[in-house]
Amino acid sequence: MTEETGDPEAGRPSSLQRWKNFALAGIRRPFPVAGIAIFLAVIYWGLVASDRYVSEADVVVDRTDLSGGYQVDLTAFLAGGAGSRSNQDLLLLRDHLRSIDMLLKLDEKLNLRAHHSDGQRDPISRLWFENAPIEIFHRHYLSRVSIELDDAFGILRIKTQAYTPEMALAITQGLVEEGERFMNDMAHRLASDQVTFLEAQVEKLGERVLLARNQVVDFQNAKGLLSPKATAEGLGSIVARLEGQLAELKAKREAMAGYLSPGAPDLAQVGLEIGAVENQLRIEKARLASPKGGTLNRTLEEFQRLETEAQFAQDIYRSALVSLEKGRVEATRNLKKVSIVQSPTHPQYPIEPRRMYNITVFALSALMLAGIAQLLAAIIRDHQD
Repeated sequence: MTEETGDPEAGRPSSLQRWKNFALAGIRRPFPVAGIAIFLAVIYWGLVASDRYVSEADVVVDRTDLSGGYQVDLTAFLAGGAGSRSNQDLLLLRDHLRSIDMLLKLDEKLNLRAHHSDGQRDPISRLWFENAPIEIFHRHYLSRVSIELDDAFGILRIKTQAYTPEMALAITQGLVEEGERFMNDMAHRLASDQVTFLEAQVEKLGERVLLARNQVVDFQNAKGLLSPKATAEGLGSIVARLEGQLAELKAKREAMAGYLSPGAPDLAQVGLEIGAVENQLRIEKARLASPKGGTLNRTLEEFQRLETEAQFAQDIYRSALVSLEKGRVEATRNLKKVSIVQSPTHPQYPIEPRRMYNITVFALSALMLAGIAQLLAAIIRDHQD
């Protein structure tokens, strides 16, 4: 009789072989395997899966800046959308509420890590480790928070899931409050940057106005004229008056020449007066204009140019001051308001997970896959035969 020796584990199949045998059994008998999977799904969703409460809120972003008037987007209006609101603000708000920054703020305020990693909840739906990396925590956060934009009405719809109704309500309220604060802080930063820029511009423009006014005063002092324009107008009236006087004297001389001899003293007197008026008229005209320059018209042109530059600088400075005051007002008030269409709801019944729906969908999917596997197995057997 031969003595049997050897390893008692040698006759047992390996783990890999057991999995292969199980897979082959599943292919050969797919419907029993599908039945087992459906049974496990019923156990999980019917008994094990933890209740999750859902809080909802609907918000829109409105601008409180009425100075620019009410602008309507005609294209969005014809499409049935909200023409008075910009979806860009809503998309920006949505991305912020989904961000890691938002998650960290909620975690600091509500201790979300402890809530989502509660060991009393089922291991499939909860966060496995309270100290999980931020990337995994953020992925879990996105699976429990739904923030979607309704393009048709221009509304941001927020839905949050939590294991208690109080936590679901607190998360939704935190999202709404933080969203409004974020939108206003962003607008305030932009307005503050604009105010800083305007303040620098006002300072530069003030220096420019002062320089322009000083140039006008220096020119007046150099020419010894307070207002060249008024002086020119005065000279113009003098010239006009002399021309009138000259015309009268010439007419008088013509009249006297008709009845006096050429050497008459009265006629000579009139001639002397005409010569004096003509000489004075030439002097006054030379003061107004001359081909050689340096006359009052050139002085007036330079003065008007300096005065125009000073007035232009003054107008720009005045406009900058108005813009600065407006910017300061904009920086201190709420430029954008997150208006609540539907306030955060306080859930009373756990609508997640949808147990019957999940069980039904899983059962139909498992049976469909089992039918496909059965069909494939039959095709393989037919080819083998």
